[in-house]
Amino acid sequence: MHLYIVWLEMFAWTTRAKKVFKSVPEEMFEKTKQMAGNQGLYNGFLASGLIWSLLICDLQWSIHIATFFLGCVFVAGVYGAITVQKSILMVQSVPAALGLLSLYFL
Repeated sequence: MHLYIVWLEMFAWTTRAKKVFKSVPEEMFEKTKQMAGNQGLYNGFLASGLIWSLLICDLQWSIHIATFFLGCVFVAGVYGAITVQKSILMVQSVPAALGLLSLYFL
């Protein structure tokens, strides 16, 4: 999911993103292109961290890294829900919370 968001924010903000974020006025996409690219870069860091956690052979270390990055995703989702749009909580924080729960209870 984060890789899709990276692509959308960094490379398709003024094209495909208009169809995804229908509540944003069309004239805002060009004005916010650089900001969206910066957000995409941050999402790329999160995606890289989560992928990295899957490649670590030591199970405990892998769980610690995954916990950190899933926690970052969760907090970013809560912040987004408070400051931007409540639905971000469902799209971002809930999957991160499920990932965190699966690390420790499955």
